[in-house]
Amino acid sequence: KIKGKIKNKIFSDLKKISKKKKFKSLSFKKLPILMGVLNLTPDSFSDGGKYIKNKNGLLHARKLINDGCGILDIGGESTRPGSKCISSFKEWKRLYKTLLEVKKIKIFISLDTRKSLIMEKGIKNNIDLINDISGLEHDSNTINVLRKTSIPFVIHHSQGDPSTMQTKPKYKNTLLDIYDFFEKKI
Repeated sequence: KIKGKIKNKIFSDLKKISKKKKFKSLSFKKLPILMGVLNLTPDSFSDGGKYIKNKNGLLHARKLINDGCGILDIGGESTRPGSKCISSFKEWKRLYKTLLEVKKIKIFISLDTRKSLIMEKGIKNNIDLINDISGLEHDSNTINVLRKTSIPFVIHHSQGDPSTMQTKPKYKNTLLDIYDFFEKKI
């Protein structure tokens, strides 16, 4: 059981980070806001590469939007457990055409990437949010890209990278270790 100063610090921090934030072009009037996931990868664990060919990605994006998603999260690199890193060139090649077509639909777009170059290209193409599963750990330039812009971003926690994150992750106290990770990142 958490007591005293630590408990007060946790509640104080939770209050700060849970304040309603305003995101350009995203309304919080209707909750919950559903996020649709569009994986433009051949080795995704959730869809096995169904949306990477032809216009399947665009068709799936339209379906997700028609089904009620308010945020469309688009990724071009699989980060499933055991996956290998790909080049920025390959990742952008997978994303670019579909991203341009989806932007015409006028939906809030989250770009799922760990790479600063992809973030920069996405920002230049008017994406609305960066979604970095590496917790800003994969690419040391990511924080510089985010500092230069006012784009909101989401950071995640994992131990290691996708190729190692399921290999005996260890915590002294899972809740506090993850809390400390996010406190450091913020």
